Amino acid sequence: MLSSSSASLSTKFTQEILQTFPRAPVTSSARANWDHILLVHHHQPAFSVPEHCLPYHQICIKLGKPYLFKQVVDGRAETLQAVPGQIGLYLANLSQSYCWDSEAEFLQLYLAPELFRQISEETWGNDRIEFIPQPSALSDPLIVQIGLALKTALETEGLDSRLYADSMTHALAMHLLSRYSTRKPAVLPPRGSLLQQPLKQIIEYIQENLGQNVSLAELAEIAKLSPYHFARLFKQSTGLPPHQYQIKCRVDRAKDLLKTNLAIADIAQIVGFSSQGHLNYHFKRLVGITPKAFLRR
Repeated sequence: MLSSSSASLSTKFTQEILQTFPRAPVTSSARANWDHILLVHHHQPAFSVPEHCLPYHQICIKLGKPYLFKQVVDGRAETLQAVPGQIGLYLANLSQSYCWDSEAEFLQLYLAPELFRQISEETWGNDRIEFIPQPSALSDPLIVQIGLALKTALETEGLDSRLYADSMTHALAMHLLSRYSTRKPAVLPPRGSLLQQPLKQIIEYIQENLGQNVSLAELAEIAKLSPYHFARLFKQSTGLPPHQYQIKCRVDRAKDLLKTNLAIADIAQIVGFSSQGHLNYHFKRLVGITPKAFLRR
C-alpha cells in the first residue's frame, strides 16, 4: 500500500508510485526535478490497484484504446468505459482503489496540495481551499492539452524541461482552482510589465546560468512576485515565456561560441542543452539553419 508521509513529492513517494504497476512506466518526470508535480505515462496490462490513500491530488488522463475501468473512491463504487481524453480528478487524502480489464494507456499527474495553497494565498489572500466534487468521467480539453504538453516537453527536452514544466504546472493549478474550487472568479494577474531593474537582473541571471536547470521560482524570487504572476509579467515584458527566453539566450550564446574552435557537442553542453541534437533542433527553429550551416556561412 502506498504511504503518505510528506506534503511535497518525495523521493520515497515517487519510488512507490513507479513500483505500483506491473510494468515500468513509458516515461516519468522523476529525474527531471520538476517542482510540485510528478508526471507518469503508462502502458499497463489488466491490473488491480488495492485500496490506498495519497497525500497528493491526482489527475488521470485516459489515452489509447477504450477499456473498462472500475474504481472505488471514498467508498463510492463505479464502473466506467474509459475513452481517450477522459479525465479522472482525485483529491488528496481520499481512499481509492481501481482496476481495468485490458491493456490500458493513461497519463497520471500528481500535484502537491502546497502548490494550491501558495497560489490561493498569493491570489486571494488566504490558503483555505475547497474543491467541488466532480463527475468520475470529466471532460476538460485544457487539462488534456496541458498534460500532453508536459509529456511532450519531457520526451523532447528531458532534464532541460524544468522551467517549462514549472510554468505549465502553475497554469494548470490556477485552472483547477478557478474552475473546480470555490475560488471564483479568478483574480486576473497584474497588467503591465516588470520594472526595468528587476527585469535586467532576471535577464542577467538567465544569461549567467545558461548551463543550469533554473526554476521558475528562482526567477520569480528576484522580482519578488509569485511564480504565476511573474510568468505573466515576464512574457508581457519580453514577448516570450521564461522557458522560451532561456532557449533564445542559449541559442544566441551558441552562435557566439560557434565562432571559436569548440566542437558543437561541447557548445551544446556549455549553453545548457542536453545534447548536440537538442541544440540543432532549437538552433534551426530560431535561426533557420543548423549550427554546421551557420559555420559554413
